[in-house]
Order: sequence, then C-alpha cells, then structure tokens
Amino acid sequence: MKSIVIFIFSSLLLVSFSSIVNGDWLNAHATFYDDGTMGGACGYGNVYRQGYGTNNVALSSALFNDGLSCGACFQIVCVNDRQWCLPGSIVVTATNFCPPNPALPSEKGGWCNPPLRHFDLSQPAFLRIAQYKAGIVPVAYRRVPCVRRGGIRFQMNGHPYFNLVLITNVGGAGDVHAVAIKGSRTGWQQMKQNWGQNWQSDTYLIGQSLSFKVTTSDGRTVVSNDVVPANWSFGQTFSGSQFP
Repeated sequence: MKSIVIFIFSSLLLVSFSSIVNGDWLNAHATFYDDGTMGGACGYGNVYRQGYGTNNVALSSALFNDGLSCGACFQIVCVNDRQWCLPGSIVVTATNFCPPNPALPSEKGGWCNPPLRHFDLSQPAFLRIAQYKAGIVPVAYRRVPCVRRGGIRFQMNGHPYFNLVLITNVGGAGDVHAVAIKGSRTGWQQMKQNWGQNWQSDTYLIGQSLSFKVTTSDGRTVVSNDVVPANWSFGQTFSGSQFP
C-alpha cells in the first residue's frame, strides 16, 4: 500500500510539473561546475563580492544573448527524473557563459551547443535540485524578477578617454539592455555594450559628476542622478537608484 501511495504521489508531481512547463515554464537541461565564484563572461569578477553568492549560472548561447542576459534571474526545478531530482526550486542569476563544444555531439557532452537551452549551475545550486551523481538533469525554468538589496552599482574602470562602467546589482528584470550617461557638463549620451555588463563611453568625463539611465529587457528605465561625484576616480564603485 505504501509503495502504491508513493507511486501515485510521484505521478502527481510529474503531472504538476508537466502542466507548469506547458504554461509559463520552458524545458531545458542543467549541469554544474565546481567554481562559480570568480571571473565569468558577464564581467562580474568575484560573484560573492558582487552579492550573487553561489546562486549563479552560466547560460548556453541560446540563452546568453551575447551578454545581454547577464544579471537576469531564473527559477529552475528538476523534472521528469524520479531517480535524481530533488523537490523544490532555486532562483539563480546569470553570471557567466557556457560555451559550445562543437567537437562533441549535443546529446553526449555538447550540452551548451546551439540551439540547446542549457544551465550550467554552480555546484551548490545544482545540489539543491538534484543529486550529485546525476551529472545532467532535465529542468523546467522561467524568468522571475530579481530581488536585490541596495541600489544599482556602477564600477568605474578604464582611462580618461575610455570609460568602462560595470553595472551590477540590478533589480527587476535584472538584465541591462541600454545605458545612457550624462556628465555635469554634457547632455545624455548612449553607452555601448563592450562585453558582458561592461558599458563603454569614449567621452572625457574627468572632473564631472555623472548620472546614469539604465534600461532593462522589459523596457523599464531607472535614472540615477549625480550618483558619481565630480571627484571620482577609476576603480571606485557607486550605488544609485533601484528598480521598485
């Protein structure tokens, strides 16, 4: 009798997850990598220091969008694998890129080859939804709002005629798709995406207070006026407004 109850419960779980996937959720697969704390194609560097912790993920080409998906948040559940799936879900931030491996077939090691939707999770995140020995599991995922503490952060890098601003800790949609900058002696100027979430301006802005307009993938914009004081220097980070 006990085994029958367990079977019925497992079947109900599969039906429930199936209905979720057929709604706002999409199918993908997930693996894990050992070190999710440093570097990455989004430019965040040490993700612990940036506040993302171990709840981070590298995206395949189909999801990465040339770095414009960096900062987006995904809710992920393990589905359709009674042997390896664990109950519950995780919410992770996109902080890295999972590159394709054309030397391997997509179904045997080339997990991040186009057009596959694939999540390469940090190991701690993976172990919250699946067992270690699974290696790779089927998942369902959906975009969810990012909840952040404090304001959007602007890290000033580069040199006087090459301003490279790393933008982190973005709430709401999380993924920045456009940035404008204004000095106290200039008008608004659109910045160019350099790589990941590093945005570039070639205007000489030394000695000016700086304002930013940040627009995310949902079309919403938040303005941080005079968030950077006139005496700023390269290497400094400043906190601005945040999406409600």
